[in-house]
Amino acid sequence: MPGTAFAESVSGRPAGVAPFGPVVVAEGGLSYARAVRLSTAAAGKSSTLLATFPTFQGGGGFPLYRSDDYGHTWQEQTTLSVGGFALQPYLYKLPRAFAGLPKRALLFACNLFSSTSTKIQLYASTDSGLTWQFLSTVAQGGPPDTTNGATPVWEPFLLLHNDRLICYYSDQRDPDFGQKLAHQTSMDLHTWGPVVNDATGTTYAERPGMTTVARLRGDLWIMTYEFGEPVDPNNPNQANYTYHVHYRIAKDPESFRFSPDTPLIDQNGYHPNASPVVSWSDSGGPNGTIVVTDNDDQDFFVNRDLGDPRKWTRLSSPMPAGYSRFTLPLDGPGSPQDRGLVFVITGPQYGKSAPIEAGIISVKG
Repeated sequence: MPGTAFAESVSGRPAGVAPFGPVVVAEGGLSYARAVRLSTAAAGKSSTLLATFPTFQGGGGFPLYRSDDYGHTWQEQTTLSVGGFALQPYLYKLPRAFAGLPKRALLFACNLFSSTSTKIQLYASTDSGLTWQFLSTVAQGGPPDTTNGATPVWEPFLLLHNDRLICYYSDQRDPDFGQKLAHQTSMDLHTWGPVVNDATGTTYAERPGMTTVARLRGDLWIMTYEFGEPVDPNNPNQANYTYHVHYRIAKDPESFRFSPDTPLIDQNGYHPNASPVVSWSDSGGPNGTIVVTDNDDQDFFVNRDLGDPRKWTRLSSPMPAGYSRFTLPLDGPGSPQDRGLVFVITGPQYGKSAPIEAGIISVKG
């Protein structure tokens, strides 16, 4: 797919990047925006971000927007065409060379819908997202239908670990569960291993969904998800569900099934609800800061004690709430000027209308 080449930014922003936003990335997008950090320039120069989101405009596909100034301004770079209508994108930068792709190559996953199927598709780019190559179908299910008893797959999330690419997703194909969380792995990006469960309900009607994963300090991993359960267990009407945020912590990101299911409840007894996304910032204390966002709240929920269930607190910010609002910590090795800063991109809350917006928040203690 042709696109316009971009030169390395030389105008950049000062090294002391500050929180800002929200700013409009694009009009006409849907929820479920995603972003990846392409490169970190030398001190005093800008960091490049690439973002995407689903849209009904332009015949389908995913527009890719680029920013060379930490997300203050955006320009459309190209469109990733997937051959039909798709939702639930995910962008991932390889931390090292893998399966014939170089370090920093980009992977892209999405869910391709048709009247007969849902397909989690995987693509790769070696030119910072200008052109893309289809690699494989990770998983295929029935047509898109959230009704218990239907058989679609949903919501891919990618992670490279121990020389295997993990693709987590929500799975309705198991007759024992209305929906469960599962993953498959690949060593070559073309063939995929068996389905491995990550989280299931204790009853058929319960619906864990929307996996995201982050690595914490000390080789611990956290997985967040929404836990759909009927308000009245004796009358499991899916129109009357709660989707409170739950999480699990494990020492291996392929072993969450062995970890306890823990509801996320803040210190005031509040349960965040729906479409959580988790990330981890190497700032805010000796254990860093876990950052969780949900659909219902403009506030973020943070934990500076490696997920201790008693230590969740609210963090207010000017960034609007959104369905599957995405966070991308900017700190880490080589980025001392970005300590405690987290890039945020979001579309509207579920069932609402709003532009795609972005900004940076601080999680410093």
